[in-house]
Amino acid sequence: METSKATILFLCTGNSCRSQMAEGWCRHLLSNRFDCASAGIEKHGLNPLAVKVMAEIGIDIASHFSKTTAEMGDLEFDFVITVCGNADENCPFFPARTRVIHRGFDDPPKLAEGAGSEEEALVHYRRVRDEIRDFIKTLREDLS
Repeated sequence: METSKATILFLCTGNSCRSQMAEGWCRHLLSNRFDCASAGIEKHGLNPLAVKVMAEIGIDIASHFSKTTAEMGDLEFDFVITVCGNADENCPFFPARTRVIHRGFDDPPKLAEGAGSEEEALVHYRRVRDEIRDFIKTLREDLS
């Protein structure tokens, strides 16, 4: 008997970095179990350094684009995972069957503001990328 996969929306402020990386990791590690997407409260455009650090580990998110929850249409999700405090505090309404979970991650662009070079900035992006990977790996148990 074939069962449908659970659906996950990763939500952050601008859908430019953290939620995009989370979607990429989920598709890479758990596509057999979950259908995943990402969106933001606002649209900030896809962050090129997020694309770069994901490409370093073989996950291509270059075709992703920044979108808002309003642009998701009538899609319903089993789980909404907010990956930043602003998205958690301003999370839009979702139907009662949707389970909203918050797991905040540091904002790589903010962490990298004082970086003297792109390589220095990438250190922050890589750390957050790897923290998101570790979280995504736990979703098998957490969402059962």
